[in-house]
Formats: sequence, structure tokens, C-alpha cells
Amino acid sequence: MTSTRLLHPLTALLLATASLGAVHAAHAADATAPAAKHAITHEDVWLMKRVGAPVPSPDGKWAVFAVTDTAYDSKEQWSDLWIKSLADDSAPRRLTFSKGGEGSVNWSPDSKQLIFIAKRDGDDAGQIYRIDVAGGGEAQRLTTLTLGARSPKFSPDGKQILFVSDLFPGATDEESIKKIAKERKDRKYSARAYETFPPRFFDKWLDDKQVRLFVMDAQIGAKPKDILSGSKLAAMPGFGGGQGDEGQSLDAIWAPDGKTVVFSASTNRDELARASAYTQIFALPASGGEASQLTADKHSYNNLKFSPDGKTLLCLTQAETEGKVYDLDRLASFAWPLTSPQPKILTAALDRSISRFALPADGKRIYFTFEHAGLEQLHSISYAGGDVKAEPSAATGSINSLNAGGNALVGVWESAINPPEVFAFNGKAPKRLTSFNVEKAAAIDWQAPEHFWFKTPDGRQIHNMIVKPANFDPNKKYPLFAVIHGGAANMWRDQFVLRWNYHLLAKPGYVVLLTDYKGSTGYGEEFARSIQFDPLKGPGDEVNQAVDEAINKYSYVDGSKLAAGGASYGGHLANWLQATTTRYKAIVSHAGEMDLVMQWGTSDSVYGREVNSGGPVWGNLPVWRDQSPIMQAGNHEKGTGFKTPILITVGELDYRVPVNNALMNFAAQQRLNTPSKLVVFPDENHWVLKGENSRYFYNEVHGWLAKYLK
Repeated sequence: MTSTRLLHPLTALLLATASLGAVHAAHAADATAPAAKHAITHEDVWLMKRVGAPVPSPDGKWAVFAVTDTAYDSKEQWSDLWIKSLADDSAPRRLTFSKGGEGSVNWSPDSKQLIFIAKRDGDDAGQIYRIDVAGGGEAQRLTTLTLGARSPKFSPDGKQILFVSDLFPGATDEESIKKIAKERKDRKYSARAYETFPPRFFDKWLDDKQVRLFVMDAQIGAKPKDILSGSKLAAMPGFGGGQGDEGQSLDAIWAPDGKTVVFSASTNRDELARASAYTQIFALPASGGEASQLTADKHSYNNLKFSPDGKTLLCLTQAETEGKVYDLDRLASFAWPLTSPQPKILTAALDRSISRFALPADGKRIYFTFEHAGLEQLHSISYAGGDVKAEPSAATGSINSLNAGGNALVGVWESAINPPEVFAFNGKAPKRLTSFNVEKAAAIDWQAPEHFWFKTPDGRQIHNMIVKPANFDPNKKYPLFAVIHGGAANMWRDQFVLRWNYHLLAKPGYVVLLTDYKGSTGYGEEFARSIQFDPLKGPGDEVNQAVDEAINKYSYVDGSKLAAGGASYGGHLANWLQATTTRYKAIVSHAGEMDLVMQWGTSDSVYGREVNSGGPVWGNLPVWRDQSPIMQAGNHEKGTGFKTPILITVGELDYRVPVNNALMNFAAQQRLNTPSKLVVFPDENHWVLKGENSRYFYNEVHGWLAKYLK
């Protein structure tokens, strides 16, 4: 890796369009009179169609994916399944016509039927529906469960379906679940009670539902069977799955013989306030009974898949190293039937975290992507491991989904100037299969991000991207807006972003700087771990250095007009910068913490913060105080403290960085007579996800920056 890596925006754009075929012939034919382009608008960002992950059929002939037709009023928004032939260049066609949307698509082994999860005809919870792709017709509902169904999967012979659902404590069947649900709906009090941690997750107070696995015949009217309840595993107080918006999930798949279910689950969820949760692999007869534990360590295993020949179980694994804040996701394999509980780590020599992997039917190579320097490109490795090979990929952008069916390999590719579309990856240059957003994107005046690197005083190489506004003139001077990513275990990607769209932020005439500070992913395990014991100061110093490097490197950056902002961990760092430097004219902080101790005690995630700071909050550890922005608020004798005008925004339903942080922030600013504005979104969580709220958020950010930078 060299200290500088430059992709000229025009060069990057030409590379991307040449390899991906993103320019329509009609545009080329009209080269003498190019259509006028416009600066990006919020409508451009919000109303781009949102293309979901394609799921190819087992025979490799078709791919099905969701497409969301967006609207500012959520009641007017539609999401449907589309299908695209992988054998020819025919246009994709809409497969479903339902306002509610569909998810968790799974093909039957003969590639003739699909099952998916949807809410239709008054469903209170998502149910399993089946549609005959070969014969046509309407989708048929297969389940009518009070608590719904999730993650359905056909058995290898197509005769049964495995899925995830929930039970209430004490319930033994659907009738008792229905009875308890009615009793809870009718009760007069609204109190919640907890004896285990966490009580809430992102924007939801958690309940006492218990996650379970079910198997049913793939027929209308078939009765699902709970195959987990009654087992010793399910009775463990720490048993559970990963927490998601729809409840806990269990990563479960059919074994090749169709008689066994293999899944990963946690047995120490009851220790989340004092330990990391780890997930082990288990096997369970599809008819029910006792589960067998297949792994015997304290690592985590997820994303389980069997090789096409059924002889290898593959997954991603994290070491869950004690006392460390980050572990790589590595690709691992087990011989099947299992001969040893110890996995073979296929990517042990690759110092990158695997994002996703796919297994074409030819069984020759495993295909995967990983983060690196703003990109996610395609790579492969043999089943023996060790021989990582770069596969044909676009020179820019990110692959954000990847699935195999037959020998077909498909996914979604996007870049900052190319909204998501479905692509085929067939060993040649990636081929674009859909064009939902191509025409809209071609009408926008935008440039691909420009990449550059610099070295920190302690020797780290730091990657950055520069994004320029519409009508950019290199002979002019532009204010710089340093936008800080969240995480911190995250990376700025060359991709089309909805919540902090680079080009929309730059639109009024700003150069946007995106820096992957220490703690970011995409640069190796130790780089991501380097934030430990130094949660804000070190990353903040590197953001400041990135600003200096941009000022020195690019003559069009006006070093006298600087702003900084970010969300989540980026909001934490925005607060830190406001407290420790006065070089910025304006700060924007969304969902930013103010006090490490308060954030530890009120967030829905606590143990990782304790590990990051070196010990519990009641220990004599200076980091809890020394790196809390609120404790630096009055450092005016040092020439710092809260002086820079700050815009504070927060979702009232944010339980990851609770609203008390924003309230403390605003109180301190007002106490110190610092120009400040608090914007609260009562119906938003950690992110601003509603259309009109999003438009208002961008207007507030633009207005704040204009007030102090123009």
C-alpha cells in the first residue's frame, strides 16, 4: 500500500461505466447535444428505487429480488418482488402486486415455486406465502400464526418448510399463544417488567417472547410443529438468537439429508450486561428432540451454508477474543458429517473481515467480498483455503449483496454516483441486469469520489474520499465539511447513501471530506482495535489531520471555512471536536454521546463500551472522564470548550444513543451561551427514516452550515 492513491473522478467514472455498461446507447448517440444535468435534490435521493438482494433459482435460470417504489408518504410506498431471466437479456418483470412488501425469499429445489414472508389481508404479523413461478397465479398463504413467521426455507426435497417463530412463556401450542395474546391485549395496565438485560433494542422495548424453530409440510392448511420446545437447549436461561427488528433470529438451515436442521444460537444471552454473547452451532432432528452441540468454544458462528455436494458446512466466524473490541469475520469450514468441532479457517491469512460469501453449484471456488479503502469487490478462494484471488469487479463502488444459484452468481452493485442495480458476476466483467435508476442517475451533475491517503505520526495509513459539489470549478474556493462515519467499526464506502448522502450534503457548494479514522473497518484487525482505550481523542486527532491534509492537497479547499459533523459514533466525535478545538465554524451532531458514563448506563448495549474503556465505570479509569465531551465543555481557559455553533439532532425513539445525550448537550450549550439548536424527531429512532423528516433534516443541516460558512 502506498501513501497516496488517487483515482481522478473522470477516470473512475469511465472505468465504472466501461466495466458495468452504465451508459445507455441513446446518450452516446446524442453526444453532440448532451442533456443538461442538474444538481442532486432530496427528491432524487429519496425517490430512487431501492433494489433488494437478488436470490437466484437453484437451476441458475432466474433471479428474484424486491424493488421498493418510494414515496414521501409511507402509505403510498410500494414494494414488490421482481423476476429476471439469467439466461437472456429480457427485461425484468414484476412478480407480485402487493403494497405491504415481501421478504425472506426462498426457492423450491426444482426452481418452480417461491416462498416469502409478507403481511396481507389484515395480517398482524408476517406470514409465509407461496407463489407458483412456473405455473403462475396468486400467492397462497401457508401460515396463520398469531406471532407470525420468519426466514422460511424449503427442505432439500421441497416437501417441508423450516422457519422461525416465537412463543409466549408457558404456551404449548397455537391456541394457547392466541389466548395469551388476547389476554395481553385486553389487560388494563401498561407496565413492562425485566429481570434480564437488555430491556430495549434500538427503538423497541423488548418483550418476553421466546424464539423457536418450526417445521411444516409445504401445503396449505399444514400444521407447523415446534421442534425446539421441550429440549434442554431451549430451557437454558441464556438461550436465544440475534436481536433484530422482528425479534430474535436463529440462523437455521436444512442439512443435506433433509432429516436434520443445523442452526446457530447463543446460550449466554442472560450475560449480555457483563459479557459478549457468542453463538455456537447445533444440530436438531427435523422431527424434534434434543439438540446436539457441534462446536465447543466461545467463538461466534453465523451465515451457515452447505457446499453444493453436501460434504462441507461453511460459515463466518468471529473469535470473540476476551478483552478486545473487534474481531474479524473469517470464512470457516467443517467436514460434513461433522468429524471435529474445530473449524478450518479458510481466510486465516487475510487481514480483512468477510462481508458475505456465495457457493456456485460447480463447487470449484467460494466467492466473497470484503471491505477495503471505500470499496467492496469480488474475490474467491478454494475449499482448501489460503489462495485468495481477486475476481473481475468494477473499479469503483461496492457489492452489497451476493448470492449463488446453480452456477449463477448475482448481487447488487452501487457507487456514490450509481444507485443500486442487480448485476451478474460470471467470471467476466460484471454485467448489469436491471436499469431501475440508470436514467435518473445520468441526469444528475455529480462526480465519483476522489481517494487519497496520508500517514499519521504513529505510522498508520489513513484512507479518505473527497466529494465535490455540482458545477464544480477547481479554480474556485469551497468550504470543507468533514463528515464522520458512525460505528466506529465501519467504513466510508463508495456507495449511494440515503441518510447522509455525500452529494446532497455537498450540494450548496461544499467539498465533503470522508475519513476512515482509527477504529474503522476495512484496514485490518489491529487498525479496528486501535480505538480501544482511546475512544474519541485519537480518532478526533486523525479527523483534524485529514482536514489539514485536504487543505494542503487541494487548492480549491478554503481552509478558513471548515465544518464537521456526523451521526452515532460520528456524532460522538462531532461533540468531541466541538469540545477540543475551535477551528470549525459549525458542528452538526446527530445521535452523539456526551458522557461515556451516561451512555454506558442508558444505551441498549453496555459491555462493549466497558471493554473499550478498559473496565467498569466505577473503576479508577481516567478514560471515562477524560474522553467524555461534557467534561471538556468549560475548558475556555485552554482556548477550547463548547464555543463552536452546534446543531444537535436526535430521534426520540433512539435507544442506542438515548435522547438524554442530546438533552445534556443542549443544556450545556445554553448554559455556556453557545449558539446552538436542538431538533428532536419524536417518531424516529437512531436514524431519520421517514421521507419528510429526512427532507427537514437535510434542510436544517444546510441552513446551519450556510449560516456560519457562507
